[in-house]
Amino acid sequence: MPQGPLFVSESKAQGISTKLNIAAAAGATLVKGSPGRVMQLTVNTASTGAITVYDSATVAGAATANIVYQSPAVMALGTIVVLDFPCLSGIVVTAGTGSVVAVSYN
Repeated sequence: MPQGPLFVSESKAQGISTKLNIAAAAGATLVKGSPGRVMQLTVNTASTGAITVYDSATVAGAATANIVYQSPAVMALGTIVVLDFPCLSGIVVTAGTGSVVAVSYN
């Protein structure tokens, strides 16, 4: 019986690229300026304000109309949010007050 090639793909909960140390003090951060898929957020420093992900190719374009995800006002250290959501323009993230987050994406 012939053996075909094995298909290997990344886990649904992981991306192939990361943007680390997105801090609230930096304001909105451009993660990817072209279409992609936001896979997950990891809270590295507890948040006392909402963490927001936008489908936008620029920081200036991030607006209420293109919010992909907005967290609760308080997010504990170590929280992992699996999104696996397509973004047609790009990915912009705003960290909540006092927080530092990491994002994985494709």
